[in-house]
Amino acid sequence: MSMHATAVRAEAVGRVFRTPAGEVRACADVTLTAHAGELVVVRGPSGSGKTTLLNLIAGLDRPSTGRVVLAGVDTSTASEEQLLALRRERVGFVFQSFGLLPVLTASENVEVPLRIQRVAAEERSARVAEALAAVGLDVHAGQRPDELSGGQQQRVAIARALVVEPALLIADEPTGQLDSQTAAAVMDLVVDIVHRRQIAAVVATHDPLLVERADRVLTLHDGAVVDEAVGPFRAPLSAL
Repeated sequence: MSMHATAVRAEAVGRVFRTPAGEVRACADVTLTAHAGELVVVRGPSGSGKTTLLNLIAGLDRPSTGRVVLAGVDTSTASEEQLLALRRERVGFVFQSFGLLPVLTASENVEVPLRIQRVAAEERSARVAEALAAVGLDVHAGQRPDELSGGQQQRVAIARALVVEPALLIADEPTGQLDSQTAAAVMDLVVDIVHRRQIAAVVATHDPLLVERADRVLTLHDGAVVDEAVGPFRAPLSAL
């Protein structure tokens, strides 16, 4: 993807969930664009709609109103097969809980999405080695998750997201289970990868360390954008 190309664009998206108690509007008229090489942070209190927005822009869910254009594809009208291909080939995911398979080694965990894509064995090995080296874990390739620290496990998860060579990186509270020192190191790694590899990243977080490193910050409240700022971002987070 060329520098400054648009990886994803959400245009006035809304998401309404129907429950026995009535309709719940989790996202309301949100507009967001993420370009190659840009780290966009979405912040807000619990229940503000951060995860719902991530699910919409990643093609995991479809908006009730508005539209999302991901890698040039309108997710509102795309088939399930198209959405599946987009998620597999164009989006990398990093979650708070790491999501590693405990019986697999670090390299085997990173290899999983390439096996799903049926990438040839020789290419798989080369890309896994490159991804682990990029996060500084090449010497830990043969270790299983329970033999790694929390920070190392999150680095494996980042390597797994990178190995598909995504246009868009989605991360939901990626430092939520890490101590502050480890979180800072992981965030520095994410920022470096986003800028150096020209990957667009959208990250939902409460973590001020990540907010401070963002190129752009959107603040959500009750599903709507109440503020948008361009980095460096140093506003106090006491309200959150």
